[in-house]
Amino acid sequence: MSLAEHCAALLLRCRFPQPGVPVVCAVSGGADSLALLALTIAAGFEVTAAHVDHGLRTGSSVEAHLVADVAKDWGAAFRAERVTVAPGPNLEARARAARYAVLPTNVLTGHTADDQAETILLNLLRGSGLDGLTGMAPHGTAPTRPLLALRRTETEALCAALGVMPFNDPSNIDRRHRRNRVRHELLPLMNDIADRDVVNLLDRQAHLMRDEADLLDRLAAELDPTDARALASSPIALARRAVRMWLAGELGGRPPDSAAIERVLSVARGDVLACEVAEGLRISRHRQRMSVQRR
Repeated sequence: MSLAEHCAALLLRCRFPQPGVPVVCAVSGGADSLALLALTIAAGFEVTAAHVDHGLRTGSSVEAHLVADVAKDWGAAFRAERVTVAPGPNLEARARAARYAVLPTNVLTGHTADDQAETILLNLLRGSGLDGLTGMAPHGTAPTRPLLALRRTETEALCAALGVMPFNDPSNIDRRHRRNRVRHELLPLMNDIADRDVVNLLDRQAHLMRDEADLLDRLAAELDPTDARALASSPIALARRAVRMWLAGELGGRPPDSAAIERVLSVARGDVLACEVAEGLRISRHRQRMSVQRR
């Protein structure tokens, strides 16, 4: 198979935005992001490769030079960003937040089906509900994760075919990070126990759960969360989802935890007159109407 045929075969399983608009790809220098860059260019987009240096390792600027050289060779534009992430707990999450803060909201990322499986298992370990078990949304009106149907082995094979040597981030094998333990310990064990590739299984289950979550969202959107009587008399799954959607809007898009949702439902049932939610948010009931107060 020629390189062009190789790319064409992979593109059939990718989901990109509508053609004709410039796009930005987040490119770390790893195999997934380099494959993303190559496939986005092959799909005919005007592409900018954006690299973010977190400054967490000595010599991390070398990765930016690698991405810049590859982008130039492949005919893409390049931009470099640098963020500061202080050492401490939740380093991965804070680095991710800092990275996305300097990238456009519609940036394309190189997440694969393997990343999807890891995310689902991590959410399960956190005690996530249905939404967490749907994983990362694969598409929409403006898909930002075009490679979710591809496997990590395929992005590595494409890089080899392109003659480019990806950067191997040493933090990806650091077992202090929970995701790495899921990747290197839990998933292989699950494959062994199931005697099958559970990544594909988890991906299929995520699609099924996403359909159910979408249905619940549509039904919950029809429920007025400020109507205490309607909340108290609705099926608990819909009531919880309606409250979650309501409070997320009040909290800047951040969903409340399950305990906060149950407190709000206690107010709706009349068990208590008011409750605290989060960040100075208070929910109270008066004459069967629920309202929000900020302290």
